[in-house]
Amino acid sequence: MAWQRIYYCPPLSPSIRRSGGKSLAEYKCFQQRRIIVSNILSYNFDEYANMVTSFHGSPAPGVLIGGYMIDYAYKNLREGGEYDIICETAKCLPDAVQLLTPCSIGNRWLKIIDVGRYALIFYDKHSGMGVRVYLDWRLLDRWPQIKSWYLKLTPKAEQDEESLLREIKEARGDICRIEDVKVSLDALIKQKSSSISICPSCEEAYRSADGAICPACQGGILPYSRVNRIRCVRDKFHLSA
Repeated sequence: MAWQRIYYCPPLSPSIRRSGGKSLAEYKCFQQRRIIVSNILSYNFDEYANMVTSFHGSPAPGVLIGGYMIDYAYKNLREGGEYDIICETAKCLPDAVQLLTPCSIGNRWLKIIDVGRYALIFYDKHSGMGVRVYLDWRLLDRWPQIKSWYLKLTPKAEQDEESLLREIKEARGDICRIEDVKVSLDALIKQKSSSISICPSCEEAYRSADGAICPACQGGILPYSRVNRIRCVRDKFHLSA
């Protein structure tokens, strides 16, 4: 996984829920040994850019900047916490989180509340205390390519990608601000497990708590309609168990 680097001091992680994780204390040990100031956690810029390309499909500026935002947050976390993350945008930033931390959409340690702001919050899952890091447009005058990209002042086809990536590498976390926050944990209570029912309309399994028929058959949610029901692959190709 992205945060496990054998040749550096800590197995980097914002959460100590994983067996053997040392979280912030180990990260500080790494910080003391850090040589390249432009590092993103235990990765240099080129290493991280390659990771982003493999995972995201391209060296997207938003995911690259997100790496520096996560690095900035790590430096300001309190010791001993178990941290989950909130992203305030669904675009690019969640991929940086999933690349560099154990928090993902699937394990629900990463929550996306899409209000369109390029910001993320690391918060302790017990106390709600944490830090919020955001990309501040007021800090971008020194970085015209980043400013043009972030505020959409130039069409994507006309952007100078090489200059943009160079500015991101040079700017690092200097284009971000950080603030202390307290998250209301009551607003983030996980949905409890529900029993399973078979929908009388589509005949598929769904959470019983969602109603007499599944939410999809209630309408207005999924952007497709079924054209033809395909037979089970096992029946068609006679696959062995």
